[in-house]
Amino acid sequence: MPSKTQRDERTQPARSTPPTASVELSLVAPVYNEKDNLVPLYERVCEVFGDATRWELVLVDDGSRDGSTETMKELRRRDPRVRCVFFAANCGQTTAMRMGIQFSRAPLVATLDADLQNDPLDLPKMIELLGANDAVVGYRLKRNDDFVRRASSKIANAVRNWLSQDSIRDTGCSLKVFRAAAIREVPLHFEGMHRFMPTLLRYYGFQVIEHPVSHHPRRAGVSKYGVMNRAFRALRDLLAVRWMRTRIRRAPIVIEDSDVTRAP
Repeated sequence: MPSKTQRDERTQPARSTPPTASVELSLVAPVYNEKDNLVPLYERVCEVFGDATRWELVLVDDGSRDGSTETMKELRRRDPRVRCVFFAANCGQTTAMRMGIQFSRAPLVATLDADLQNDPLDLPKMIELLGANDAVVGYRLKRNDDFVRRASSKIANAVRNWLSQDSIRDTGCSLKVFRAAAIREVPLHFEGMHRFMPTLLRYYGFQVIEHPVSHHPRRAGVSKYGVMNRAFRALRDLLAVRWMRTRIRRAPIVIEDSDVTRAP
């Protein structure tokens, strides 16, 4: 059982971190029992971005029990560009993603999995494509998963787009680039919402484009999601998102002092 000091360290109150000019890109990665993947992830980020970009790697420990916490602290000691958020218990990927985004300091936020199935090498091109858009989301061109996982994902995406009236090709791909000001507008206080970030951004009037990305086999550890433990939760969450679409209301924009208004 953790000591009082350890509990206090892992349960600091949430606070939003304002953007700073000293950081250009925040890379946010939720971590749940990924001890053997963390050093390779950090090294890959260093290899891709080096010193050419002012970046930070925000690792969010979602109650890991395999020693990931200690590895994260060691990386933080080694390199101040690594920042860590610790949860006292497992809270789920949406909460981990939300807190990583909340603690990030750059005007651009990239999200990725800690298991290195996402390759940070795809991010520079995605950032380049951002342009006047608010987000670039990846879709896996060639998935390194078994047939059952690929088939179930394809069916799930089709059902998801039909119910949500959207056209995102691969909602399960975590590799995404957002403008921080846009993604912080999206409500991520409910578990499961991380799967629908691009759709929610569009509901709120933001511009989202897609880009093909690579996908690698998991190099260590085990997947946290199976076909059955994801399907029912995803359907339930999807129905909630569909309801949200019908309830979102945005105030009209008043143009200067005239009486002309425009619905966003």
